Amino acid sequence: MYNIKERFNEKIYLPFIKAVEKYCLISDGDKIAVCISGGKDSMLMAKLFMEYQKESRIDFKVEYLVMDPGYNEENCRQIEHNIELLGIPAVVFQSDIFDVINDVDKSPCYLCARMRRGCLYGKAKELGCNKIALGHHYDDVIETVLMSMIYGAQIQTMMPKLYSTNFEGMELVRPLYLVQEDAIMEWRDYYNLQFIQCACRFTEANVNNEENSSKRQEIKNLIKELKKNNPDVEANIFNSVDNVFLDRIFSIKREKKLLTTNKS
Repeated sequence: MYNIKERFNEKIYLPFIKAVEKYCLISDGDKIAVCISGGKDSMLMAKLFMEYQKESRIDFKVEYLVMDPGYNEENCRQIEHNIELLGIPAVVFQSDIFDVINDVDKSPCYLCARMRRGCLYGKAKELGCNKIALGHHYDDVIETVLMSMIYGAQIQTMMPKLYSTNFEGMELVRPLYLVQEDAIMEWRDYYNLQFIQCACRFTEANVNNEENSSKRQEIKNLIKELKKNNPDVEANIFNSVDNVFLDRIFSIKREKKLLTTNKS
């Protein structure tokens, strides 16, 4: 019933494959931990991996991981329902991240994200994986470009793959890199699927790092407004970090590695 290729081949499946091939995200011998947060993006990513593994000539293995950082019972039930409904053979494991950040006042969402990634790396390595896959999509990429410029006074974006400095031999990949959020929402709504949002205790208390959340929403609104006069604005923002003229930049901070081996 939830075969993505039947209705969403052009909008979702082919962009997924294009990102995998363009950025060399999957190789022979890989064992990839597909990390499922419980939201629409990571659940779709898991389904795409299941579909791709059936037909790919690349010899790779997959572990589907759901980390429970301390969700309430309702959210846990929703995640369990969805992985069963979508037929995802996921392994659920526990962590105490929400307890740890419960009393953190400054940048709790940043700390939570860092701790989640660390836990996922650790569990993936324990299972013999050499990569973790996260569900960041095309819109996340372009929003990050604008946020870094407008609020961070720098030019940077999410990379399609990163090598970890803290977990030797581990790599992070983003296979939804070229999949637009509108297509993901269309898939969700077409099948009438219900997914959790952030689901942390800060969200439940309506104090979920409001400053950062409002900034990202401002960027979303800005892009939406710009698209009224220029429908190519999203593609132009995305391509701008792929068409950088160094002789037109008056100050450059270089990483120790090439772009495809940036550290996470």
